[in-house]
Amino acid sequence: MTTSDPPNDVHPPHLYPPYASSVKRAPHELLMPLPTALRDHGGPVFSPSRLRPDDHDATRNARVNGEPLGERILVRGRLLDAAGRPVRGALIETWQANAAGRYVHGRDQHDAPLDPNFVGTARMLTDEHGEYELISIRPGAYPWGNHPNAWRPAHIHFSVFGTNFTERLVSQMYFPGDPLLAHDPIYQGIPDPQGQQRLISRFDLNLTEPGWALGYRFDIVLGGQHATPFEDPDHDD
Repeated sequence: MTTSDPPNDVHPPHLYPPYASSVKRAPHELLMPLPTALRDHGGPVFSPSRLRPDDHDATRNARVNGEPLGERILVRGRLLDAAGRPVRGALIETWQANAAGRYVHGRDQHDAPLDPNFVGTARMLTDEHGEYELISIRPGAYPWGNHPNAWRPAHIHFSVFGTNFTERLVSQMYFPGDPLLAHDPIYQGIPDPQGQQRLISRFDLNLTEPGWALGYRFDIVLGGQHATPFEDPDHDD
């Protein structure tokens, strides 16, 4: 899976000094061209039969003996190509912190509680209209040590696979009105202000389930003038 860069590139640079991790991860030497692209090689592929009916519902797919804590959210959107056509049957994976701002990960030492009924991961396939649905808990902000008093805004990571696992694009979804966006170098590293806005979900009252969950819309566009900004898959903050 590839993107066609829009006239004003919206994708963040690999090296952006305010984002300290990028200094360590970005290449500092000229890249070596490969004789063929990864997309020219077959496999490995994913099988739709491996998805469970509740894999898209992070409030249920890891439940042990109760409901996860936090504000339930319902996220729906479309996966579109550069021409605005739906991308059908694509695998989307998401991961996020819990409502207290903590990941289920050994390297996360944030002094916040884990939730025994929530691991923060989900996966789903787009339908014939290129649409997906995610049910989850609104993630909390968390400190991340990039700079003094640094906090990451609430966000959900989205990973989109093409026809095999070598075709992968990674992005993040933010929430409207978050004051931390103005202080976040990952978000601010996107060179195009319009591109920044494409990472912010839209609250949708019609999608909201009365008495149950708030609804948000988040479309992912793989290229063209309305492309969603994508990042280096190794940057997972």
